Amino acid sequence: MSGEKKEDLATVASPNGEIIDDSHDAVFGEITEDGPNYRAVGWKGTAVLMMKTQIGLGVLSIPVAFDALGLVPGVICLCAIGGITTWSDYIIGVFKLRHREVYGIDDVGELLMGRPGRILLGTAFCLWWVFVAGSGMLGISIGLNAVSAHATCTAVYVAVAAIVAFLFGSIQTLGRISWLAWIGLFCILTSILIVTVAVGIQDRPSAAPEDAIWVPDYKIVNNSSFTDAISAISTLVFAYAGTPAFFSIASEMRDPTHYNKALILCQSVVTCFYLAIGIVIYYFCGSYVSSPALGSAGPVVKKVSYGFALPGLIVSTLLFVHITGKYIFIRMLHGSRHLTANTVKHWVFWLGCTFGVTIVAYIIASAIPVFSDLVSLVGALLGTPMCFQPMGGMWLYDNWSKGKSHRTLKWNLMVCWCVFIIIAGFFLMIGGTYGSIVSIINSYNKSGGSAAWSCADNS
Repeated sequence: MSGEKKEDLATVASPNGEIIDDSHDAVFGEITEDGPNYRAVGWKGTAVLMMKTQIGLGVLSIPVAFDALGLVPGVICLCAIGGITTWSDYIIGVFKLRHREVYGIDDVGELLMGRPGRILLGTAFCLWWVFVAGSGMLGISIGLNAVSAHATCTAVYVAVAAIVAFLFGSIQTLGRISWLAWIGLFCILTSILIVTVAVGIQDRPSAAPEDAIWVPDYKIVNNSSFTDAISAISTLVFAYAGTPAFFSIASEMRDPTHYNKALILCQSVVTCFYLAIGIVIYYFCGSYVSSPALGSAGPVVKKVSYGFALPGLIVSTLLFVHITGKYIFIRMLHGSRHLTANTVKHWVFWLGCTFGVTIVAYIIASAIPVFSDLVSLVGALLGTPMCFQPMGGMWLYDNWSKGKSHRTLKWNLMVCWCVFIIIAGFFLMIGGTYGSIVSIINSYNKSGGSAAWSCADNS
């Protein structure tokens, strides 16, 4: 291995002080000049990849969630979910350093529950990210429709989104994708800031009636039904549901000991940004806030904001395709030299995985009626249990034995916290699933659902 290659691979210490040579990785095996360097993401690149998995589709629905809950309960719920998921993300970093062989949440499932746990969490991981990738393709089609004033059939735009996601999602390593994440993050933040400023200086939101004096009708506390409230909370969870991808991102870090630094930067920026746009847009738009929020300030601002948002939506979608394809790819070639060597078999399997994920996501985005509500259902059913319950189990797995010999106050409090996290996760999963099912039924009864491969304008 050349000196240049070795500089890309850090030698770090494990928690017990053991020096680890990262030219051999517990997940990827031998990293040589003959193939891609999977361990090439610095801490800043890690932070931006984390932020891009979080800030994407979910952020556009936060003002609508505040409308359902009310301003104060919305802020409290957002901060609570942000705090819990930050702890969950922290546990991922700790667990990864202690168990270097862990690549995905399915590895955690096997440690906690044996082979059934691996199958259960591995399947949930794939389904979750494939559905989110499909949602991303639909989001890109909305943006293209908004910018072009519906210049062509929406089904064409979804197909274009799928092609772009496959091409860029097939870049081999997250280290090579991180520069795209910087662009995507800048664009999505800019687009939302444009809308946030626009709603503050305009007379009224675009959906408000024109024949009356406009007074913001925001509510400090809203008396919403259980179904509406739990669906809104599920939306807030969705905004932080990049958590399961953090396993993959941590595995490709050049120096995993810098994980916490990247995590603090990510969650601080994400939470402050969510609070700012949620409060400002809901304050000025009230019950007339649009979903997605980019349409709240009228047609001109909508075009401009979606013009900036498109690169961000594209980067989010290609990340979802890449992470899901990489997970399947590693599971298929784990332990084989083809995993880290640029052989024919390597490229056939890699492109086959990303192409397969893209096709399934495209079919989901195009063919399933009542799609947005279905994504909410999958988010509650699959997204929530990957952000809450496993992390409580991970802490207990590493620390339960310590309580047998010496139970401290800290140990007792942490056990109670982990039990709370697990119970809260199941509550949100069951409640959110119920709320989503009710919403699907109501939407279908009202409109009959959306047509498969529809040409209708969805912006």
